[in-house]
Amino acid sequence: MPTLIKDKFEAWEKEAQDRFNQLKANEEELNKIFIDLYGLQDELDYHVEDKDVSVSLADRERDIKSLISYAVGCMFGRYSLDEEGLVFAGGQFDMRHYSKFKPDADNILLLTDDEYFQNDESDITNKFVNFVSVVYGKETLEENLQYIAETLGGSGTSRAVIRKYFISKFFADHLKTYKKRPIYWQFDSGKANGVKALIYLHRYDENLLGHLRTDYLSKLSQAYNGRIELRESQKLASSNPREIAGYDKEIKKIQKQQKELHDFDEKVGHLALKKIALDLDDGVIINYDKLQRDPETNEKFVILTKGVKEP
Repeated sequence: MPTLIKDKFEAWEKEAQDRFNQLKANEEELNKIFIDLYGLQDELDYHVEDKDVSVSLADRERDIKSLISYAVGCMFGRYSLDEEGLVFAGGQFDMRHYSKFKPDADNILLLTDDEYFQNDESDITNKFVNFVSVVYGKETLEENLQYIAETLGGSGTSRAVIRKYFISKFFADHLKTYKKRPIYWQFDSGKANGVKALIYLHRYDENLLGHLRTDYLSKLSQAYNGRIELRESQKLASSNPREIAGYDKEIKKIQKQQKELHDFDEKVGHLALKKIALDLDDGVIINYDKLQRDPETNEKFVILTKGVKEP
């Protein structure tokens, strides 16, 4: 049945406010009883300040970001629309737990600053759009995406705003939520955003880096080449100086991303040959560092976003 996220949030907002008001009233009533019992009317005030009430009110931005985080969990199979609670956090991954919404089979989702892979769900924005469609209905998809985008803030289409959030802010929010011990790890080539991709730590295996390199980095490189060729041809066909300047600017940006991707590919290629195994029992801090080190020389190759402290 088609559903508006806006309606769901407003219902939750009312429920949270009612619960907050009731708890505050209960706490104030208990304070009155305590004050009367001990004759402290001249010493204490029974009123409770909002900040001291032990339940939270609804917060649109926080709650929409929580929805996005849950969606990412479903994309990787941590959660399932078919079962309640935590579904996978290690062991043998089983696709039979997921029928309504399939998690990514490869445990790799690309974060790009533009739509290079239309309808390809290896792109996290495309995967998220599909999640919203599956959960809330195709009929309300555009309205729901717009509501999410308005909540996140920014200019452009709803998909562009959501894409920008994923590439520039999602991991920072995730780090904060998990107190710098993330369960979703972000591959990161550098400031130009030549390569960004998320994986789920609990589904990592020693072949993942090789898979990232051969199937994803090569695909991204081809996409960059194709976009440059397109812009070059558009530039030649245009007589508008403003258009030409725009094409030149985009070409230069992508060329920087290509260079960054090339350097990143060399690092990943080196580490992929080492078949690095991780032990979840060692914890995030140890493993985050381990994945970026040559196990033979201990040389570090930075391929993950900074933010997790050194062991």
